[in-house]
Amino acid sequence: MTAAADLVLRNGEVHTLGDSEETYDAVAVRDGRVVRLANDYDAEFLVGTGTEVIDLDGGVVLPGFVDAHTHMETVGQHGVHADLRGASGPEEVTERLRARAAETDDEWVLGYGYDESAWDADDLHQSDLDAVSDERPVAAIREDMHTATVNAAALDAYGDEMPDGDVLGDGRIVENAVEVVYAATEPDPEETEDLLRAAQREANERGVTAVHDMVRQSHSPRAFRELDLAGELTVRVRLNYWSDHLDALLETGLRTNHGSEMVEVGGVKTYTDGSLGGHTAKLSEPYADTPDETGQWVVEPDELREFVARADDAGLQVTAHAIGDEAIDAVLDAYEDCADAGASRHRIEHVELASDDAIERMSELDVVASMQPNFLKWAGSEGLYEDRLGTERREASNRFPAYRDADVPLAFGSDCMPLDPLLGVHYAVNPPAESQALSVTDALRAYTAGGAYAGFREDEQGTIEEGALADFVVLDESPWEQPEAIRDIDVTATVVDGKVVYRAD
Repeated sequence: MTAAADLVLRNGEVHTLGDSEETYDAVAVRDGRVVRLANDYDAEFLVGTGTEVIDLDGGVVLPGFVDAHTHMETVGQHGVHADLRGASGPEEVTERLRARAAETDDEWVLGYGYDESAWDADDLHQSDLDAVSDERPVAAIREDMHTATVNAAALDAYGDEMPDGDVLGDGRIVENAVEVVYAATEPDPEETEDLLRAAQREANERGVTAVHDMVRQSHSPRAFRELDLAGELTVRVRLNYWSDHLDALLETGLRTNHGSEMVEVGGVKTYTDGSLGGHTAKLSEPYADTPDETGQWVVEPDELREFVARADDAGLQVTAHAIGDEAIDAVLDAYEDCADAGASRHRIEHVELASDDAIERMSELDVVASMQPNFLKWAGSEGLYEDRLGTERREASNRFPAYRDADVPLAFGSDCMPLDPLLGVHYAVNPPAESQALSVTDALRAYTAGGAYAGFREDEQGTIEEGALADFVVLDESPWEQPEAIRDIDVTATVVDGKVVYRAD
């Protein structure tokens, strides 16, 4: 007699997102794995006295979203410090920071997530933050995390530690100067755990069941593992350590894919260039709005080659940040020196402005394109990318179909700007330029099976099949039925390892 299931989701529309387009009414789970895809009648035979049964009322079930590029500690910061996401301009940023200053006596007053590209007003100025406090250091971190604005007190206390070239004036700082702020405000282990608990709640509310987290000088790896041991981790975590941890990884013998079902080693992350918002992404041709600038190297190509060679020799996957076309070419040059880049599944993070030749090289090397479709919110005809790049290059950014057609492994993530896969899928299906458009199915696969492949788990993650991990997201509407409004679809439930970790009220 067939054993009863632990969980049955019924009366729904289950999309496997595998090779078959067939849908099912129900899915049954036992011991954290899928044991049956069936119609409602057949699923009833797996219901026992201890089975949890959820009536989906027609809801759509998909594999859980795998966000291939996150910063979970930063997501948690929004719930602890001033949340600047959605602020309408400098005045509202100041108001939110003042409210945070009033409720804490911490040395720093911190806010995260502002995006001036959506404002009608000017950019954020030092005077806006001086109005928050003239004694305590204040920092507003831009959504891209490469740029910040600080007050006079912060510059007085920490300016000597900031490289001159990364201090732009009027309180604006970029790249390594921002790293000084991060180092000065690093949370302790207890606060880190609080941040990660807040972050995983937000992830589950968005249907995210697995993340590839980029960590640096952080207590996050320890906190994630302690949550795992306590049985309190509700999202699978793949840890990508920053390049300055390479020696420690080699010394301790950690390798890609070491770990548990819930927490594992991904690889090592390095930068090459910066961001388009900060004019620091490395371009082969000058920026449209600053004709004398082509961006900057955060890591020089020769240094990058040396790093990639060491990591690859040690059996570690490399996740290299590269946005500008020149930076992308430098990463591919480094990967071409590897014995078998495809077996290592080395990745390029963002890879927004790849040329046709670069995409072809990525295909030949089986390099994973780890991309963020939500970045297209800046790629409209009147957006940030139009200012920075001009029309031709703007429309040539994030050409997802070109990667798909070239058989480049495509993994979608959010970079937590914001952590919201349905928003990303919406932009991939409804982009500013036709050259960026994917079908609903292709976009969803990039946010499920694509991330699973990038994390070496395609045999058990990213699709709903018998034997696969029981990680699901339930939506209240079908993205195939309303492709023009995917961003408005709500997540009604999230299942991780066969356990319901989120249900909407």
